[in-house]
Amino acid sequence: MAQKSANVVARIEPEIKEQAEAILADMGISASLGINMFYHQIIQVHGLPFTPTARSSRPKSLEEMTGEELDQRLTVGLDQAMENQGSPAEEVIAKLRARSRTDT
Repeated sequence: MAQKSANVVARIEPEIKEQAEAILADMGISASLGINMFYHQIIQVHGLPFTPTARSSRPKSLEEMTGEELDQRLTVGLDQAMENQGSPAEEVIAKLRARSRTDT
């Protein structure tokens, strides 16, 4: 007789497990059902049901940004300045100098 279920054993960070299971519980879905749904999506799309990407380790240069990206970054900066969330220029320069000494 064919087995009706199989076990999946995976090691994940406890905080990630708790957060994911809490979200699934809010949706009325058990962790087992969530994992089963994930596996079904893998089969359906013949791969991961999302596109994994590597995050850039450095910020984009102006030449690499679109006009829209630059506008968005400038808007965030302006909003932060209006809410007094910035740091004095002298402090920022001192941090950059200290970092450049340790990077060499």
